[in-house]
Amino acid sequence: MPIEDQPNFLLGHGERLVEPVTIQSGGGPRKLPYSFAQARERLAPQVDAASHSLDALPDSACPNDEVVGIITLHPQWLAKSYHPTALLREVGLETVGSRPRMVKPEKWTKKGEVEEAPSTELFVAGPRDAFRDWATTLPGWSPATDVLRKELARLEAVRAPERKDRVQKIRSREQELVLEVGLHGGRGESGLYILDAFQRFVEGLGMEAVHAKKLFAGRLCFMPVLGERSRLSELWKFSYLRVVREMPRLRRLDSVLRSVSVPAPGPVILPDADPVDPGLRVAVLDGGTPKGAGLERWVTPYDAKGVGGDVPKYLSHGAHVNSAVLFGALSAEEGAQPYAAVDHFRVLDSDSGKDDELYDVMHRVRDVMQSNNHSFFNLSIGPELPVEDTEVHAWTCMLDELLADGNRLAAVAVGNGGDLDSQAGHNRVQVPADGVNALSVGSADTQGAKWRRAWYSSVGPGRSPGLIKPDVLSFGGIEQEPFWVVDSNSPAKLYGALGTSFASPAALRHALGIRAHFRESLNHLAIRALLVHCAEDADGDRLQHGWGRLPDELDSYVVCPDGSARIVYQGEVEPGGWVRAPIPLPDGDLPGNVRIRATFCYATRIDPNHPGNYTQSGLVITFRPNDAVFDEKSEHPEQPKSKSFFKRGEYQTERELRQDALKWETVIHADQTKRGRGLKNPVFDVNYQVREEGQTVAHDRALKYALVITVSSKRIHDMYNRVLRRYQSQLQPLRPVVKIPVRTRM
Repeated sequence: MPIEDQPNFLLGHGERLVEPVTIQSGGGPRKLPYSFAQARERLAPQVDAASHSLDALPDSACPNDEVVGIITLHPQWLAKSYHPTALLREVGLETVGSRPRMVKPEKWTKKGEVEEAPSTELFVAGPRDAFRDWATTLPGWSPATDVLRKELARLEAVRAPERKDRVQKIRSREQELVLEVGLHGGRGESGLYILDAFQRFVEGLGMEAVHAKKLFAGRLCFMPVLGERSRLSELWKFSYLRVVREMPRLRRLDSVLRSVSVPAPGPVILPDADPVDPGLRVAVLDGGTPKGAGLERWVTPYDAKGVGGDVPKYLSHGAHVNSAVLFGALSAEEGAQPYAAVDHFRVLDSDSGKDDELYDVMHRVRDVMQSNNHSFFNLSIGPELPVEDTEVHAWTCMLDELLADGNRLAAVAVGNGGDLDSQAGHNRVQVPADGVNALSVGSADTQGAKWRRAWYSSVGPGRSPGLIKPDVLSFGGIEQEPFWVVDSNSPAKLYGALGTSFASPAALRHALGIRAHFRESLNHLAIRALLVHCAEDADGDRLQHGWGRLPDELDSYVVCPDGSARIVYQGEVEPGGWVRAPIPLPDGDLPGNVRIRATFCYATRIDPNHPGNYTQSGLVITFRPNDAVFDEKSEHPEQPKSKSFFKRGEYQTERELRQDALKWETVIHADQTKRGRGLKNPVFDVNYQVREEGQTVAHDRALKYALVITVSSKRIHDMYNRVLRRYQSQLQPLRPVVKIPVRTRM
């Protein structure tokens, strides 16, 4: 049956609930780990030692005589409502950042032996006088309110930063280093005095801070610093310094191997056709497009502002990425018609392989994404730097901020470090593929049915939130089964490539096909959710595969399989508001089992200075399978009984104990089978919550979201038609706008 004659989607919008349900958060234990007297006795010498250490810093390292200390929260008291807001205000300090940390507390209220557990370190800033006064008064302190007593008792430690807190391992043996620093302070006039003081401090050490290349992300500022290794012993003392690390280099842009083990198939025949959607254009940010590459009909080259001379291997890489986004993996037959035209922006030049020049590349990427009207992007380049759990990189912050409105879709290659040291974490996804608002793509090793992760493809986990990375895999080639692209030196021939550089544009090609098929009927979040939703899960190994491998054919995404109905909800929810999304099922009794597959996706603003609370937006999702079943003992007996659907364990590391980790993930997905007789008007109730610096705040911005649901049953063959008849006033069939030829790959 032709694709345009088969059932496609049902499209709807969630119903806003006028009288939303209030769900109370779990909170911490009622009993405090320490009494007030114990806390005062424990912390007084710590605050005194911290004050003396901060007093010992050079005056030039303390802008306006201000310093930054570290407060560690007790692992049992991490909830946002327990942050020591009143205490910090009382002693004249403010929070400028935080990071997750594993801590073994002195005692806790749980049964059993005290163990190391996840906690949070707060970076708190203020005048040195504030720390001195706190140290002087704390031994005899008798606070006026119970809140202050409790907040003090929830602190595990207070200390001054040490070198190891700020300086990450430097692997280079060179004496002259190119470093990357991150500073607390933020953008705007309020932070200028910190940047000015840092520049003077660095110059006093005989080093150079390259302010012209600085990049702001939230309340952090990143920039390169050049100087001798020996100066690190003083550089780390600057009070507003958050992190110092070796500047990463650009990833290798040649294939993982220079040659493959199979001969190229015969000559390729490129289609004699313009893109399916002539108005759809995708921006590829890469190494450039060589002349005579054979793709001129579909590719328009541009040079990003400020880019220098080109490099042959970068041009070759760019041409191969163009081929992948246009045609996917080619074979010795006529290539498929491209879905969209490519605008290729050359952001790499002859200096891009140098350490500090990688910042120039980052700025070019940002400028292109900010100054053009494209809404689809591919990024197969980036730093050769695996994700870190306690710090966020400038590249990641930059990309997440650009994608925070949900109006763009960027596919990002996860990197080719999958065979590196797993114990050291060198095999994890590479920056900026850890971005929570991007589609991170790894490589599968075959287009056949029995697939697995390609050996070179970087693995998860990502940072939490953003733990499931890569999001998906797409075929990227291996030695025995290369990813065939148009040879940039001889367009009639094929070139065998392998790498996540080609898996990423191949994945984006599926997104472009969905957009070309339905045009603007589906927004970018719905398309991203649909890709995750349709991924083929081999064995549930999220670290290796993310949510699974993307199907190769367009009909897998745009056509409802037999015995199923697929529903796409897209809309907005107000802060603190609720949306109810029905899970459509046919009328009457449902025989046997019903499979429900659901994927939520949204984009969010970020807090880069709080990696453990990186996403500002969160969704609390409640599954109610039967509107005739109630629980009189629940907090809200008037509401149908809820049951779990999304597994919290998917979204937390083995040692991660936070109860709310799930709701701050921008993509959540689950697949459950239920007895048909137990389902009656099932729904997802969705509540939108906002936080900043890990604490709940009030905002007036609505959150765009997308939800894809597929319901299926082996015993209900006409599921789509029966659902459509029942919900014809609430859901509309989503039909294709244009006819797209479908290739069947054997």
